[in-house]
Amino acid sequence: MAARVIALVGAESTGKSTLARALADTLEADGLVVTHLDEYLRTFCGAQGRTPRQDEQSAIAAEQTRRIAAARDARLLPVDVVIADTTALMTAVYSELVFGDTTLYAQALADHRQADLTLLMALDLPWVADGLQRDGPQVQQPVDALLRGALLGAGIGFSVIGGTGPQRLANARAAWAASLRHATPRPPQPGGWRHRCGRCGDPFCEQHLFSR
Repeated sequence: MAARVIALVGAESTGKSTLARALADTLEADGLVVTHLDEYLRTFCGAQGRTPRQDEQSAIAAEQTRRIAAARDARLLPVDVVIADTTALMTAVYSELVFGDTTLYAQALADHRQADLTLLMALDLPWVADGLQRDGPQVQQPVDALLRGALLGAGIGFSVIGGTGPQRLANARAAWAASLRHATPRPPQPGGWRHRCGRCGDPFCEQHLFSR
């Protein structure tokens, strides 16, 4: 049986990598066998010493998808959960933002559907520099808007994850639990499953839930 895939997406400096590692640790503590996949873009930038050109974006997206599928379908060392930081959808979003290229969306969204749960990071953490991969806090809102628009437009359900420290992890675990309940056979629901705040197109509407 293939592993379930949790995909983390979100603008830069929204805690994807930190949450992915913490979620992997906590699910392993629950007794699950977990594979945690880093974003392939980090490997690319580290090896090349630069950010990718437009003509390199498609291959980066395809490699991210390949790695997720390989981990999900592993036979020699089967796992229960694959936590992906992140998916080809992020490459498509940045291709539009940086290069004005929207041609990667169709494949990226098709590939993203291999995820059983999509966690979209809220814009409630302070921006922190991280070498070549971050452009500045001014890109967070545009990236968030593009992500929400792509997911909603494709009818892909997602859960917005906000909060700091243990609360952010707790919110992710709640979304995971909800997705498992949804996986129980039941009549299909039009538009796909969306957890708390999943229908929202406003990046700030959920923040009051996590600012107390």
